[in-house]
Amino acid sequence: MKKLSALSVIFTLSVSSFAQNDPEAVKVLEKFSSVAQSAPSVSIKFRIITVNLQDNSKDTTAGFLLMAKDQYRLEMPDNITWFNGSVSWNYLVAEKEVTIAKPDKKDDSFLSKPSSLFTLYKKGYKSRLVEENQKSYVIDLYPEDVNSELVRLRLSIGKASYNLDGAEYKRKDGITLTLIINEYNLKTIPEPSAFTFNQNNYKGAEIIDLR
Repeated sequence: MKKLSALSVIFTLSVSSFAQNDPEAVKVLEKFSSVAQSAPSVSIKFRIITVNLQDNSKDTTAGFLLMAKDQYRLEMPDNITWFNGSVSWNYLVAEKEVTIAKPDKKDDSFLSKPSSLFTLYKKGYKSRLVEENQKSYVIDLYPEDVNSELVRLRLSIGKASYNLDGAEYKRKDGITLTLIINEYNLKTIPEPSAFTFNQNNYKGAEIIDLR
């Protein structure tokens, strides 16, 4: 799904060449994770550029993500998703249809545990600091699973405040998604209602309850 792939990125190198995590990369990732998870929320305005080498296509989509611990709201042109920590609502704009679901608590994916975005480097990936310039650290994450569709996830993390500057997700099927961050804010204190679907704002929407 594009909305999930937007928050992950890939590359092509032999994972076996990096049997151990790069200590410098881990140090940066731990600081990035600590800063984000100690904030009242993380709000991100972004653009996703999707390049498909198979059909030579290119697509750009804008979006907005607001996260607070394990709650989030993700707004894309075609759909909006709310998750209050236990229940999710996915609204399809064109169809005027909302699907209500209750993700499995044992699931550690972004859909049921959004904070995993800031800790994914701890399990299933090898990390490497590939570049350090005046403004940012560039870190590559390689999946340990050789059967993963992911080749490489590249993160650009700002040096001044350890904010996410951007990400690139490269897959084996020739699709690359580049996440461009237009705004990264750690100061917003969201209302609890920000993570819950309000039917009054979407009158006439068909409701499909799968709980």
